[in-house]
This record gives sequence, C-alpha cells and structure tokens, in this order.
Amino acid sequence: MKKVLILVLIFFVIGCAKKYARMPEESTRMEKEVKAEEVQKEKIKETEIVKEEILTSEKPKEVVLTEVKESIFEFKDALFDYDKYDIRLDARAVLDSIAAWLNKNRNINVLIEGHCDERGTNEYNLALGEKRANAAKEYLLARGITAKRINTISYGEEKPLCTEQNEDCYQKNRRAYFVAEK
Repeated sequence: MKKVLILVLIFFVIGCAKKYARMPEESTRMEKEVKAEEVQKEKIKETEIVKEEILTSEKPKEVVLTEVKESIFEFKDALFDYDKYDIRLDARAVLDSIAAWLNKNRNINVLIEGHCDERGTNEYNLALGEKRANAAKEYLLARGITAKRINTISYGEEKPLCTEQNEDCYQKNRRAYFVAEK
C-alpha cells in the first residue's frame, strides 16, 4: 500500500512539474498574441486614416497614397549614456533624420518623452528624463524645428522598454522617445 501511495505521489509531483514548466511558454505565447493584436489594430487604424484622406481630399487617389506613404516615419530612440543627458554621436544621426522628416511634414508636431533606467530615485530619474527630453528638443530647435511644434514630458523610470536588470536593458531604457502628434 505504501508503494502505491508513493507512486501516486510521484506521478502527482511529476504531473504538476510539467504544468509549471509550460506556464512561461504559454504566457510568452499570450504576450505575442496580444502584441500581434495591437499591431493589427494599428494597421486597421492606419488603413482607416488612408481611406479618410482619400475620401476627403480633392487630389487624385494616387497622389494621396504617395503623400501618405511619404508621411509615415518610424521614429528611432535617441539613446543616452548612464547618468548623462548630452547628445551622443549616434543620437545625432537619429535626431537629424527626425528633424529632416519634421521639416518635410510641417503639419506634424512631436512629443519627446524622456526616459531613464531604474537606477536612482524616482525624483532624480524624473529630473534626468526631463533633461534628456529638453536636450533632444534643443537639438531639434537648432535644426530649424519651431518650439511650438515640440512638447516634452519626463517619465523617468516609470515606462521601461526593457525590464531585465543588465546593462543592455538599462541602455534601452535611457532614451528620448518620439511620438508624432497632429
């Protein structure tokens, strides 16, 4: 009887271990599905915007489509060094491309979000995030973008892009993030 009870207990433990081993895979799969749904929603939203532009414009459809394609721009992040807010060489190239795009699309404004990694106090990181956003703003102003087209906000460490605790992840979080606004 003891052997049967021990075998049942072993099978129970092994069965439970398999379920726990699968949980991260399932959560990762669910995260991917949620991200895929968000991407699909964005595509639908973009399609609706294009349709509205075509319907409301007096220009030919082909001209509107070309204008819409030219106005779509994927902003890259301007990255910063640890505990710094000066513009790095690699960030200058990013900011130059954003400035060029904004100069072509004068009806678009930009929100610059300043972000930090998790090291430091909340107050310190909010102040550093603000300095990073303002440094990016000053760079764009020097490239001919008017101040009324640029807004800034600091999130400090509150909206991390990456949550692992290593230098690669910290680097991704030390950034100025750009959001186009109409």
